[in-house]
Amino acid sequence: MGRVLSDWLQTYMEYTDNSEPAPQFRLWTGISVIAACLQRKCCLPWGMFNIYPNLYIVLVGPSGSRKGTAMGPGYKMLSDLGIKMAAEAITREALIRELKKSSNTQIMPDGSSVYLHSSLTIFSQELTVFLGYNNQQLMADLCDWFDCRERWTYRTKNMGEDEIIGVWVNLVGATTPELLQSTLPRDAIAGGLTARMIIVFAPKKYKTVVIPFETEKERTLRKHLISDLEKISMMCGEFKVTDGFIEQWSDWYTKQDQKPPFDDVRLAGYIERRPIHVL
Repeated sequence: MGRVLSDWLQTYMEYTDNSEPAPQFRLWTGISVIAACLQRKCCLPWGMFNIYPNLYIVLVGPSGSRKGTAMGPGYKMLSDLGIKMAAEAITREALIRELKKSSNTQIMPDGSSVYLHSSLTIFSQELTVFLGYNNQQLMADLCDWFDCRERWTYRTKNMGEDEIIGVWVNLVGATTPELLQSTLPRDAIAGGLTARMIIVFAPKKYKTVVIPFETEKERTLRKHLISDLEKISMMCGEFKVTDGFIEQWSDWYTKQDQKPPFDDVRLAGYIERRPIHVL
């Protein structure tokens, strides 16, 4: 059977419309859910390297802006599908073990090859609890993992060596502006972890919903969303670009390169990685 929905994200936005979070919080949660299902099984060949669908998405807003509420439906869908996710509060060593245990074997659609991948999603409604205060080693690991290395090695003095094959880490989290600033060291702001993040901001909850109960229509939408998400999770192989994409990409990339949207040295690292986020 084929997929039911013509546009998964559009339907996800419709399904979550009767809730209070800002649309941008709901949209980027939905994008992260799709990424969590694609894992390292799908890629976009781009020149000398492959681009994988992992993203580091951080919802930022003051207390009461419904960041956690926005993440709730996505988390429930991934849980129902059994997508591998890390614990919200975890040590660096335990997280590395979780990533290693997530190792899986993938057979290409044409049966021509088999490869290993270690795909894990971090889904944290309290991102600063997950990161810890000024935890530079974990932040350095996340920077390494963002690029989806073929092999990543972890050595300890007493426990020997752990090698993780086909690293793929996807992250979606939430925090307040104050906690984001106090948790991340200056190095992370300038060119480290935040350069790899898509930070999504909303100043307050979007609207007041007096009766948030799921309707019969919403239950049907959720059923279709789960069904299609299961099919999305079975996808593997390479995405291919069209002539129309190349035309739009060329126009966007040229403008981004010649006139960046931000003129701030602290955002220089993000500007350089912005095309990767777009791809």
